[in-house]
Amino acid sequence: MSTQRLGAADLPWLPRLSADFRDRLRALEADTTADWGTALRALTTEALGVNQAIAVAKSIERLRARKTKALTAFRLGLVSNSTTDFLKPLLIATAARFGILLEIVAADFGQATQEAFDPSSRINTAKPDAILLALDFRGLPFRHAGQQAWPLFGAEAAIAELASLREAFRRHSGAVCLVQTLAPPPQLLFGSLDVATAGTLRHAIAHFNSQLAQDAPKSGDALLDLEWLSGFVGLDRWYDDRQWYIARLACAPGLLPLYADFVCRTIAALRGRARKCLILDLDNTLWGGVIGDDGLDGIALSPGDARGESFRAIQEMALDLRRRGVVLAVCSKNDDTIARTPFRSHPEMLLKETDLAVFAANWDDKATNIERIARQLELGLDAMVLLDDNPVERAQVRAALPQVAVPEVGDDPSAYPRILLSAGYFDSVGFTREDLTRAQSYTSNAERAQALEGARNLDDFLRSLQMEVEFARFNTRGRKRISQLINKTNQFNVTTRRYTEQQVAALEESSDHYTLQVTVRDKFGDNGMIGVVICARTPEQWDVDTWLMSCRVLNRGVEQAVCNRVARDARQAGAKRLTAAYVPTERNGIVADLFERLGFKRDESRGESRPGAAHWVLDLEAYRPFELLLTEKDAADEAARAHVVHD
Repeated sequence: MSTQRLGAADLPWLPRLSADFRDRLRALEADTTADWGTALRALTTEALGVNQAIAVAKSIERLRARKTKALTAFRLGLVSNSTTDFLKPLLIATAARFGILLEIVAADFGQATQEAFDPSSRINTAKPDAILLALDFRGLPFRHAGQQAWPLFGAEAAIAELASLREAFRRHSGAVCLVQTLAPPPQLLFGSLDVATAGTLRHAIAHFNSQLAQDAPKSGDALLDLEWLSGFVGLDRWYDDRQWYIARLACAPGLLPLYADFVCRTIAALRGRARKCLILDLDNTLWGGVIGDDGLDGIALSPGDARGESFRAIQEMALDLRRRGVVLAVCSKNDDTIARTPFRSHPEMLLKETDLAVFAANWDDKATNIERIARQLELGLDAMVLLDDNPVERAQVRAALPQVAVPEVGDDPSAYPRILLSAGYFDSVGFTREDLTRAQSYTSNAERAQALEGARNLDDFLRSLQMEVEFARFNTRGRKRISQLINKTNQFNVTTRRYTEQQVAALEESSDHYTLQVTVRDKFGDNGMIGVVICARTPEQWDVDTWLMSCRVLNRGVEQAVCNRVARDARQAGAKRLTAAYVPTERNGIVADLFERLGFKRDESRGESRPGAAHWVLDLEAYRPFELLLTEKDAADEAARAHVVHD
């Protein structure tokens, strides 16, 4: 079946379910030697129905005791005014596709208020990473109680109730909330006039959604735009009144897989699992035809031509993604010189070579080239999306590199932008200055990699970078980016403790904590904020609570510069010791020896909380700063320009 005939509810960007799905699921459970998370993630890239999701969720429960490095653990609180029995296995199974090992702690039906305000409730005591408030308009007080005269509906009470639930959950659990805009009602009292008439449910919900869209990002909560999702599939299909009255299902049963996908892509974004790089095929993907056969004049790209405009729309989409920070690369089986010709010479070509971080055109297989692209950009394979018209190439990459997202796009190029963007690979829960410059930052990474290849040794390379490291305390200006880094950085992160934006704000004012944000730039460009340090401090001792950095600056002397700065500030405050812990996870093995490399001594008197954990102590009186091949700068020097007050 061609994917273009599939509706959004069918998750058309995913391959159809394979005939041997059950056999493969049983096989991965039986194999005790392989990492089951890797096999499961590959299996869940197919479009799962409710029955398959239930089978996957049951397998995950049986497999949890066996550790996996392929999935990141995440605990989700679930509160709803609808039945969630079918939804829970779909969420667990879908989350695996996004690299998340999901555990759900669900409230009883209709118990949102009790769960939120009771500190000892099931969800609050579980200390989840996030809480999904899956409430629709029937679970919030829109109708004026006891009122017979007009107006019948209003948004104020609903806005206030949701705000109180969010605040109570944050206070008692410390978790970020996932809050939903509401699907409009399927029926209208005045027809088209409803949206403009105060007192109608349609008008009240429109006001509620507008207020929530403004408030949620400011509060640090994550937004799920169900108003858009329900409109995307159509309200007539979204609502199933019979199923609401029989089973209290908030949406039609057939749409639950799409809703689960929508939730899980947001959870993935919270954990830094959103994709960062779009890899583009060329022939019949960016233009119509084969450049090597048809020549420059024979490829379809012209305005006024339906086929040519379809390919221009793909390029426009790619450019829009780059403008919001997605990295672009090319991967094509082609002669390099011929492949570059349209970028250099075709008058209707929108994409230029300068928009691309890596250009890989050769005759190697695409999986091999994608691995090279990932290395050059210093990104993981799970950050990659491949857009390719060729089903054989798509299948080869999926089989060789299951971490790479490869959407099914069919054979109609006019559908490519909608399919790719509907899949939510690049969904975000926040937007910062660093996001805007990310594409250029990774282009600079590729240039650095080329510079390293041409350098005689590492010191020469580091000197040539002309690096500048800037330090500042936590502040309002950097708060959103700090929270983003804390919640998505997994590899260079010694403890992987997570803090909400509200908790980050509290740390800014805490006299018991030392905070540091680290920004790096060099001759190739501005890397933006790449590091965060939090220390709990007492007069004699500072304890490293959090130390994380972006891996793209690893082994360039930045970690030594950070150590110098923290040790200097601690010593100036009168502290004698700096202590730290390494808490191992599935992904942070690269920092297992960080403190040893920085001169800390292992504290053998402390018991280890888990295998591989270690405690470390740095004698500040004996500490000798590292000599650095970079320049240090205090951002406080620019406080007036930045309108930021530093302590």
